[in-house]
Amino acid sequence: MKIALIAHDKKKNDMINFTIAYKDILIEHTLYATGTTGSKINEATNLSINLLQSGPLGGDQQIGALIAENELDLVLFFRDPLTAQPHEPDVSALMRLCDVYQIPLATNLASAELFIKSLERGDLDWRRIIDERESENK
Repeated sequence: MKIALIAHDKKKNDMINFTIAYKDILIEHTLYATGTTGSKINEATNLSINLLQSGPLGGDQQIGALIAENELDLVLFFRDPLTAQPHEPDVSALMRLCDVYQIPLATNLASAELFIKSLERGDLDWRRIIDERESENK
């Protein structure tokens, strides 16, 4: 599975701790992350991560493009709902794309844990079926 990891500044420590806790599951998947978040995760876990731009510099839009191209299966986006974000329109667009393309989106630690446990059990395998069908139709 292809998983995007994103975290607002005040949630980066939560994301780092999450990736440390679930490293054994995440290591089996292809990971993408916005710049600063991905760099910090890599430093803490040594996980292989495809780094994109930082969120405010276009990383959220890059993640959105991957979603639109059916190149992502899951988005873990630890949002800070109490702090105004200068790139809020990009965040809203990313969330809308997840809804349009049926990409599971976790916006907090609790929902991310549910998704990661589901991934571990194989409950998200329906995404692989969609990916295979897309490949056959190209």
